[in-house]
Amino acid sequence: MMNKEQKKNYIDNMSSQFENSKAIMVTHYQGLTMPQLDELRAKMRDHGIVFKITKNRITKLALQKTKCKDLSDLFSGPTAVAFGEDAIMSARILSKFAKDNENLKLIGGIMDNEILDQAGIQNIANLPTLDEARANIVGILNAPASKLVSILLARSEKMSSLSPEISEKQP
Repeated sequence: MMNKEQKKNYIDNMSSQFENSKAIMVTHYQGLTMPQLDELRAKMRDHGIVFKITKNRITKLALQKTKCKDLSDLFSGPTAVAFGEDAIMSARILSKFAKDNENLKLIGGIMDNEILDQAGIQNIANLPTLDEARANIVGILNAPASKLVSILLARSEKMSSLSPEISEKQP
């Protein structure tokens, strides 16, 4: 049991996490073992994401004053929340873990100020990360330049091979 001071601290802490996180994913974890939860937390921690088991009644109080107040309906049963800055990475890790462990259920979340359902989280999980998107763009931009260089080099090689033939034909 929490005393009054601990409850107040919990509410303040959760309120600030809900308010300051860009990506929040809500899950049900019933049936996961402690080693499985520890493994998931470690994967999330590697990417700067906090995965926290919540106390639903008190968390609903913390949600009332935040941008995430619409998520309060999701807090019933054994609930855990992932707080992070990168919604794509959060969704990827959670959906991959949920595929391997059917006891983890993605039930909703919020990205920036947009509420997500299960399908929305799956869609986000399939998007490329910012680094992957940048690499794709660089590849697309780099491809025409490399093709242009190869065309120019090919033409110059043809021209250089033609010049001895032309000089032999001329008297």
